[in-house]
Amino acid sequence: MIAPLKDVAHIATREFNYVLPAGRIALHPLPERDASKLLVYYDGRVSDAGFSDIHQYVDSGSLMVLNNTRVVQARLEFFKESGARIEILCLHPVAPSRDVNVALGHASPALWYCLVGNAKKWKAGQLVIHHPDRDFVLYASVEKKYEDGYLVNFYWEPSHVGFAEVLELAGQTPLPPYITRKAEEKDKATYQTVFSRDAGSVAAPTAGLHFTGQVFDKLHDRGVATEFLTLHVGAGTFKPVTSDTIGNHLMHHEQFQVDLGLLETLAGHKGPVISVGTTSLRTLESLYWLGADMLKGHHPSDDLFYLSQWAPYESTGPLPSRTKAIKALTDRMKEENLVQLRGETALIIVPGYDFKMTDVLVTNFHQPGSTLLLLVAAFVGEDWKRIYQHAMENDYRFLSYGDGCLFFRG
Repeated sequence: MIAPLKDVAHIATREFNYVLPAGRIALHPLPERDASKLLVYYDGRVSDAGFSDIHQYVDSGSLMVLNNTRVVQARLEFFKESGARIEILCLHPVAPSRDVNVALGHASPALWYCLVGNAKKWKAGQLVIHHPDRDFVLYASVEKKYEDGYLVNFYWEPSHVGFAEVLELAGQTPLPPYITRKAEEKDKATYQTVFSRDAGSVAAPTAGLHFTGQVFDKLHDRGVATEFLTLHVGAGTFKPVTSDTIGNHLMHHEQFQVDLGLLETLAGHKGPVISVGTTSLRTLESLYWLGADMLKGHHPSDDLFYLSQWAPYESTGPLPSRTKAIKALTDRMKEENLVQLRGETALIIVPGYDFKMTDVLVTNFHQPGSTLLLLVAAFVGEDWKRIYQHAMENDYRFLSYGDGCLFFRG
């Protein structure tokens, strides 16, 4: 049973800190994606392996689910006439559409919610980027200021090109803040999974960075099926938990899309489900709760599904099986002639959560005090401390460009 909100809200965030020396953070990827280490946690035991051998540790008949989102070049660097550098990180679209897929294809103008670096130097006025080799100009102006971000109005010439092309022409790879170096041209490829497809993320689903064609071949030979969903990762994934208790932390929302075919596969699958990355896991778990809510007679007012941060912890009454919850979604989609389920999730997973969809987790090492570390602690329990201590003592590389983990739930 899942712990009620009144119990988990009081979890002290200080209990999920550890000392991470700067020298243990991987600033660059390895030359070969699958050459990273793999820490394996199974039945309370911790062992070391190589990521290229991950197929040896998972069961035939497993279903592995990966996030095929594609990182956009969402970091824009402007310079004022004074020489002041203003950095804008595009987080999510506001107009003409909140749907990131639609917004990235839309012509000029566009309104996005953004983070702004060195904002004190940009009190008013227009910022401009002239492309050095193309007949292209991008303009930015502040529409509105909020406590933790800005609404920025972009327009560009030629105006008919989509915003995704604008970002490719003018933007840089949005490396996470703990990678303390400028983005390089090669990051456009290395900070992207080899199976990325649908553009929309401002952070990579980093557990997927280790996968190569050879790794997939070995998994398939092992009898492991692979399927894909899309969750567009937001910069909120790096948002530190600053409150003393987790109940006061506001979780970010992220857009997802899941094909009917994957839902039908999930509904009929009897073996273990392996989530590659916390993003895939949060999406799968969100699908369960959306289906469970639908079985209680609650239906979205339109085709956009939404799960709030604490919804599972506020749920009452008996809960359906995985199969019944997912089947409720597939039945609704067939009734509405939908081939893809689209929505947003703000689901937070903390100790006390009862996993409904995921049996095995592939992930990287996460920042101290982060919601992602709380998710890991929910999955493996108090052993997370022993796991991370082992990684420290055995020269594992941490965070986005670091090594991987394979966690089996007890």
